[in-house]
Amino acid sequence: MTQVGNVYGEALYDLARSEKLDGQILDELAVLNESFSQESAFLRLLAAPNVSKEERCQIIDRSFRDKLHPYVLNFLKILTEKGYPRHFYDCYQAYRAHYNADHGILPVRAVSAVALTQEQSARLCEKLGKITGKTIELTNRVDPDVLGGIRLDYDGKRLDDTVSHRLETIRSMLSNTVL
Repeated sequence: MTQVGNVYGEALYDLARSEKLDGQILDELAVLNESFSQESAFLRLLAAPNVSKEERCQIIDRSFRDKLHPYVLNFLKILTEKGYPRHFYDCYQAYRAHYNADHGILPVRAVSAVALTQEQSARLCEKLGKITGKTIELTNRVDPDVLGGIRLDYDGKRLDDTVSHRLETIRSMLSNTVL
């Protein structure tokens, strides 16, 4: 995450929290983030040097007026005026991190060879919630290369109980064994 993302994301979060709009603003930022990731040309347009800042702000107005909260609309304009639209993702990540910390939410990514069922996801969330004392926000990524088992990434930690990890551990032990 960039320093620009941290500073601007935290500033927006502080404003939204003080107005008790933090959840609504998070939802709008998430939708924008998804849209920008699918249509990255829009952010490039907002940073285009051959388009004046006033024109770029007018594009934001025409695209989002009455669709976004004024704080989010103005936030996009500020990023554009400062030449930082490429930092939107980092701002969103910083905002989300502050929101999660204040609301006791722990994002967890589970990597498995096949998609987890709803029941497996619910049990995993419940167990991790008891261990961490937080509400678990679970995302599951399927990676056939893990062969089986599950890898959990959260809070800067990695718990790897995949078949591929076990095989790599055995391979490493055998290569370091002197006969």
